[in-house]
Amino acid sequence: MLEACSLTCSKRDRTLFEGLSLNVSAGELLYLRGPNGAGKTSLLRILTGLSEPDVGEVKYDGKNIKMFASSFHKALFYLGHKTGNSNALSALDNLTFWLAQHNVSQPQEAIFDALGRVGLVGVEDVPVRYLSAGQQRRVALARLWLKPAKMWILDEPFTALDVKGIDLLEHTMRRHVEQGGVVITTSHQPLSSVAGNHRIFDLEYRY
Repeated sequence: MLEACSLTCSKRDRTLFEGLSLNVSAGELLYLRGPNGAGKTSLLRILTGLSEPDVGEVKYDGKNIKMFASSFHKALFYLGHKTGNSNALSALDNLTFWLAQHNVSQPQEAIFDALGRVGLVGVEDVPVRYLSAGQQRRVALARLWLKPAKMWILDEPFTALDVKGIDLLEHTMRRHVEQGGVVITTSHQPLSSVAGNHRIFDLEYRY
């Protein structure tokens, strides 16, 4: 489903990775590991099309993602290091605005249901700046239930989550893979409890 072909990426005169190739198929989870500075986030941004590699290309279903970016982004859900929430807006308004940005139509009942799934019942109208770091992360994760997407690319998705939140996310990732979806993720949280077809891809720090 997704293929990286001979990617090279440099930052500040340092090569993060060179000649990197990987592929991920439907019904598979790819776990990217590596020390800080190895280029995990840079690789994820290239795989989403947010950044350009110095050399190489990314293909989705055999086609370069730049050639049909709109269709690719419809099939993609990306969660980066930052939550992408507006501190001035409530959880409900953040999700409503996010859906409009991504041209996804969902009834308000679906938004309330997503917030309920992540344990935010009762704080839907509270400005995000008053929520804990874990609750703010849950607002962002609620989008998983609102945008139909075959491919999930998640950068440290367990950050700031408590044990219950981690269990919920692991279960959700496992179900997505079992239903034929794709998950590419980085995490300091061991993924041994995420059942299903998954592989580990290690990045090394290049001096």
